[in-house]
Order: sequence, then C-alpha cells, then structure tokens
Amino acid sequence: MKVIISRYYGKNETLGSLFVFSGLKVEYRCKTIELPNNGNQKYTSCIPEGVYDVEKYTSEKHGQCFHILDVPNRSDILFHSGNYATGGKIDTKGCILPGSCFADINEDDNLDVIESKKTMTELYAILPDKFKLFII
Repeated sequence: MKVIISRYYGKNETLGSLFVFSGLKVEYRCKTIELPNNGNQKYTSCIPEGVYDVEKYTSEKHGQCFHILDVPNRSDILFHSGNYATGGKIDTKGCILPGSCFADINEDDNLDVIESKKTMTELYAILPDKFKLFII
C-alpha cells in the first residue's frame, strides 16, 4: 500500500488530501490538517515534503496512532486524531491530523477537520503495521 498526502499551504494551516492506494485502486481517502509551513520549525510548522517510513504506534496521550520516522531535525511526529491546527485550541505541535472533511467547527474563519477519531480508527484498521508516506 502507498499513502499519499497532497498539500495546500494556507496562511494559518496546511490542508491535505490523503489517498491510500493498493496498486492503482484508491482504497481510502480523507482530509488532513497540519500546522502552517514555517520552514520545519519545531512546534510551529508542518513537516517537510518527502517520503517517510511510518509504523503503527500506541501513544499514552493519543492512543492508537502512527509514528512518522526520520523527519529531518524533528522527533516524535505522529499521525493522530485532532481537529484544530490554528486558533485558540490547537491539537498539534507538528503532527498530522486526519478527518473526513473540512469545516470551520469553532467559527474562527479557519478550516478544521471533522470526524477525526472515526477517520483515525478507519485508517488504523486498513493500513499495515509499516508503510511509506509520500507527502507532496
């Protein structure tokens, strides 16, 4: 399986479309949200585009999630549930948050992702223990 995130860089957040491919067939699709692109700065930026090894991981804080390995100059980057990448309540310090679609949940004029826990559960069920993540 290949997992690809195609990004759009906004001023306040990075929006993405995630696709899970099995050969040429799209097995699953969802949306992602991350921090804005601030040059890979810790805690304030999304991670750089590239190809990453990812493995299933159980976090004390986030439960079942995915660990993105070997991110340049960063550590502890996860793919976990959460809704907000900007505003008064931010659910990420550089991690990727999945959701079924975008919506302005907290009415702050920034997009968020919805149904993140459900989306994370679905991804965890279909993805293998280890896979490649392509961020473009």
